[in-house]
Amino acid sequence: IAERVHWFHNWVMMPIMVGISLFVLALLGWVVFRYNSKSNPVAKKFSHNTMIEVVWTAGPILILLYIALFSFDLLYDEDVVPEADMTIKVSGYQWGWNYSYPEFGDRENDIPLEFTSNMLPEEDVVAMHGDTSKYRLEVDNRVVVPAGATVRVLTTATDVIHSWAMPSFALKLDAVPGRVNETWFKTDKPDIYYGQCSEICGIKHAFMPIAIEVLPQDEFCEWVGAMQADYEMEMTSAVKDAEPICGALRVAKREAETKLANAAPGLMGAAASKQ
Repeated sequence: IAERVHWFHNWVMMPIMVGISLFVLALLGWVVFRYNSKSNPVAKKFSHNTMIEVVWTAGPILILLYIALFSFDLLYDEDVVPEADMTIKVSGYQWGWNYSYPEFGDRENDIPLEFTSNMLPEEDVVAMHGDTSKYRLEVDNRVVVPAGATVRVLTTATDVIHSWAMPSFALKLDAVPGRVNETWFKTDKPDIYYGQCSEICGIKHAFMPIAIEVLPQDEFCEWVGAMQADYEMEMTSAVKDAEPICGALRVAKREAETKLANAAPGLMGAAASKQ
């Protein structure tokens, strides 16, 4: 899509804009030199010219129709998501991103693989890249996708409106609380791509970078395996940590039910005596 957007700009819009600019410049020059007070001391007396009015009405219409021939098809392909190889759900919050991979994680319990992504401090960026060129762009957890895969992106937000934007992919999609928006991308070039939140969402709006790492498919599979292993360890640990809490809650619930059952006959008798 980004390649088609660039082609549309360079080979459709730019020639039109340059042509119109040169045409208007030529008209201005002609008017300045032909109709100044020295060259044309007596002004012509007419109120309109039918042919000129037809031309300056029909000309822009034809230009817009020419642009529409290319832009409508491009807009349609941007909006309609093809059959996707994988899905990523993006949730914006003040001020960071949460990413969820529905196809991965604990599939039996319907718990997706997910993680948060926040901006790295400047010293960590220097340690990673050797300079500050990627400061306010680098994150602690990148989005990782395989090269050549069609990725469907679902965006939403937990608090205010954010906007998930990736200029390299020609993407900019709002993340709105209570609503899910949809877009897609596909890239064949393994690399790291950077973007930022493009909707003013609060005092730390400038500190919500986006980083997508496109890996060859075999390396992506290795990444998924490592994340799955870490995820299962975290889930197991979370279950063990929660078990004592859940057990205590179950005991408290049974005690409350027993007290209520024992108190019920007395309460019913008191109510009958009042009646």
